[in-house]
Amino acid sequence: MRVIAALLIALSLAAPAAVRAEEPTASHALALFGQPKYPAGFTHFDYADPDAPKGGSLVLSTVGTFDTLNRIPLGGEPPRSLDLLYDSLMVESQDETGVYYGLLAESVTVPDDASWAIFALRPEARWHDGVPVTAADVVWSWETVRDKAEPFLKSFFRDVTGAEALDDHRVRFSFASRNTRKPVGQVANSLPILAKHWWTANGRDVGENTVEPPLGSGPYRIASVDPGRTLAWERVPDYWGRDLPVNRGQWNVDRIRYDYYRDRDAEFEAFKGGNSDFRQEFTSLFWATGYDIPAVRDGRLIRAEIASEDPRGMQGYFFNLRRAPFSDPKVREALGWLYDFEWVNKTLFSGLYDRLTSYFNAEGFRSSGVPEGDERALLEPFRGQVPDALFDTPFALPKTDGSGNMRDNIRTALRLLKEGGWEQRDGVMTNIATGEPMRFEILIDQAIYERVTQPFIERLRQVGIQASLRRVDAAQMQKRQQSFDYDVMPVALAFYPPPGSELRNNFGSGEAEIEGSANLMGIRNPVVDALLDKVVAARDLSSLQVATRALDRVLLWNRYAILQWGKGDAWVAYWNRFGQPKTQPTHRFGEPNGVGFPSTWWIGPAKDAALKRGGG
Repeated sequence: MRVIAALLIALSLAAPAAVRAEEPTASHALALFGQPKYPAGFTHFDYADPDAPKGGSLVLSTVGTFDTLNRIPLGGEPPRSLDLLYDSLMVESQDETGVYYGLLAESVTVPDDASWAIFALRPEARWHDGVPVTAADVVWSWETVRDKAEPFLKSFFRDVTGAEALDDHRVRFSFASRNTRKPVGQVANSLPILAKHWWTANGRDVGENTVEPPLGSGPYRIASVDPGRTLAWERVPDYWGRDLPVNRGQWNVDRIRYDYYRDRDAEFEAFKGGNSDFRQEFTSLFWATGYDIPAVRDGRLIRAEIASEDPRGMQGYFFNLRRAPFSDPKVREALGWLYDFEWVNKTLFSGLYDRLTSYFNAEGFRSSGVPEGDERALLEPFRGQVPDALFDTPFALPKTDGSGNMRDNIRTALRLLKEGGWEQRDGVMTNIATGEPMRFEILIDQAIYERVTQPFIERLRQVGIQASLRRVDAAQMQKRQQSFDYDVMPVALAFYPPPGSELRNNFGSGEAEIEGSANLMGIRNPVVDALLDKVVAARDLSSLQVATRALDRVLLWNRYAILQWGKGDAWVAYWNRFGQPKTQPTHRFGEPNGVGFPSTWWIGPAKDAALKRGGG
């Protein structure tokens, strides 16, 4: 008996130690897959120069408008640079994939099944008025997004089931998902942390748009605002987080001004006139011919092609599947055969672009060839719900020789239209059953799209389709996008790996009828939904890539959009007013950081840039 009692005592003493060994521990970093590159106690990111001087000013330009400084509600157009105002709980490093390091939070604790996460806030974190950032601010911010945010922002946190302040500096989030850290990463990096005491004072309503500069906690504050025209920033000299490892060597410019222009032509002319310092060029015509000016020839204005590791995402003419005839995949495929990319690239783009062939243009995530191995196994249960050719035929877009002669393509398009119930009658594409002509509008908001879309319009008219082109201003485009009031329009979707639940907002059935969502095409496809679930639930990078490639195939074979063009290198131009860094770091995303630019890049979170309009 004494032996048994001794054994029981020994086991009872050992058990707590075993449990303690399995308990999750706090970490300075959150890695969605694998291990973080930077250890605890690291001093700065490799791509940032901690000795970069601070000072000076920088003028940037952008196309579009803004009418609010509150990014929460639907109906306003906030400036993208609002990320300068706010600190997130953690910040993603730009030389890794899916790894976050502490900013407002000094550590994060996550169990093996990722069913919850505890963020421990830094006691020294402060708002610009000196008030501490607390767990109550974080909980209130999540509740605000949950209850009042526009659909796209809200979609990032769909898997969050609750947030609780454990004390002033610890907040616990609970998640509906299991065994995936992606929702934790989205809270860490993408949840806007707002100052509860400022928003709830003096009758302010966080659910309404405002041009009153909000209180922030980040490296910059708003110095002046002229809605729709100019937004000026000033560096906060006593910024609480200036010496954190994630910030050293960054946020170097004292003053930053963003000037807004109605279209790219006006923006480009202003840049050439010296009214802004830096420009990333997205228009091949400008790049090929627009820089033949004295300032370039004498070295005052520098042009550079920089090898980019930035995933390109996709860009294309999006069909609104909520409207006939685009609900028919035969019609969508036929219209794709009438788009002559090779002629457009040769004639209008000086041959500078590549044809995009994927929704996820990044290594490991884009599909190619035919599905094999795990990817094929993932798709097999959906036989009969996806085109049979998906399993044994590599997906390929229609091609031409670039001469403008596309008789074979037209014959294929007419055959597909016939199969979809359409035929030419007296030169008009007519629905065989109803006698109605095929008529639709392509909606644009940039002059540059007129020259690249008009040839497509003419080709459609050649086969009897009554297509038209309508240009609206940025405010009208935003309103019509949010209410799904369009037939076809060019759109670019940015892609920031690793993908996760944000893709549901782009492609999920549950978002198709929610005004303001990013499911602009109106996709309602149970196979897409099932694969989105696989993307969100992936526990390792390999499984995530397999699920994303499978999703890519289903999107491509359903012809939801006519894919357009892209460029692997980044085209940049800048006035020769900046010094050069001591090192030449490279990483994935960037905007200029002023001193040390252009080879040193300042990285801002890509929270609200996942949906952007493209250009030619």
